[in-house]
Amino acid sequence: MSKWLENLTVDHVNQLTPYESARRLFSAADSSDDVKRVWMNANESPFSKDYEINSEFYNRYPDCQPDELISAYAEYAGLVKPQTLVTRGADEGIELVIRAFCEAEKDSVLICPPTYGMYAISAQTFNVGVEKSLLNADFSLNLEDIKRYVGKVKVVFICSPNNPTGTSVKRADIIEVLEAFKDQAIVVVDEAYIEFDQESTQTALLDTYDNLVVLRTLSKAFALAGLRCGFTLSSAQIIQTLLKVIAPYPIAAPVAQIATQALSPIGLQYMQSQVNTLNEYLSEMAAQLNTIGDIEVVGATYGNFVLFRTQQKQALMDYLVANSMLIRDQSKQVMLENCLRISIGDEQQNQQLIELIRAFYA
Repeated sequence: MSKWLENLTVDHVNQLTPYESARRLFSAADSSDDVKRVWMNANESPFSKDYEINSEFYNRYPDCQPDELISAYAEYAGLVKPQTLVTRGADEGIELVIRAFCEAEKDSVLICPPTYGMYAISAQTFNVGVEKSLLNADFSLNLEDIKRYVGKVKVVFICSPNNPTGTSVKRADIIEVLEAFKDQAIVVVDEAYIEFDQESTQTALLDTYDNLVVLRTLSKAFALAGLRCGFTLSSAQIIQTLLKVIAPYPIAAPVAQIATQALSPIGLQYMQSQVNTLNEYLSEMAAQLNTIGDIEVVGATYGNFVLFRTQQKQALMDYLVANSMLIRDQSKQVMLENCLRISIGDEQQNQQLIELIRAFYA
């Protein structure tokens, strides 16, 4: 970086390292026509479908919170419209909470590693501190350790089902955290993968705990990662606070149209069918992995991915990349030494991956 640019850049930004998203590690533009890569590294759905869009009003700015879309998601989540905010993916929901409730160079958030990396990245981007309470060996919350941070943090992030461990958090544990941080901090439960473990949703607690925020997305089960559409669910008061810091036009008109169609009765049936199929594929993938070499499936499988450990992690990863099969290295995370994560693909992709892994160990 040029010295003048470094001097102009905010000090804490100079120290940041960009989040290594799947697309930053492997760009779609990098694959050539004659070598078609298989993308099983970003927890994307292998399914896609066509949607109809109406371009009649594209010359006008879209509504900040499109009423039809808000109504559709509120009904889907069993809530009311004032409890529902639509955002550019769940990632924007993370940023809005930090922006609204944390003061730079003063406040901190609490994360529970190993977990989704954007909680820490978003906090650091706003020059907000990051405290860490490691999960237990079975990837459950360490409740006593978490309670040490009461009065020391403004936001607590809990991912359930957790990425990348695939484990869900017990409702009793969520309630214990909510009680501990009552009137002290916002507790954010990230339910990006909740359609794969629907009984574990915490939305029913929103009527009891006014410090609870639930994050959702259409990227996973709804197979709309490219749409960048997420939802923040909370009390009407918190939603109104977040509306103070959101961009004036966060949701593009085509995004709102497609998302509304995905939340229609037919769209919901389509989503549920995909989830059922992916759950079957995931169970089969996990069972097969446990029969290969020294592979050990780690955590649980409440998601569209499976995490596993192998002492030949790097060699296997290199072999798969060389054969145009992309999965995700999770070994840099605490407690996940030698771990790789596979996003569940379609039947052909899953079989191709298993055959490659078997060939590697052979």
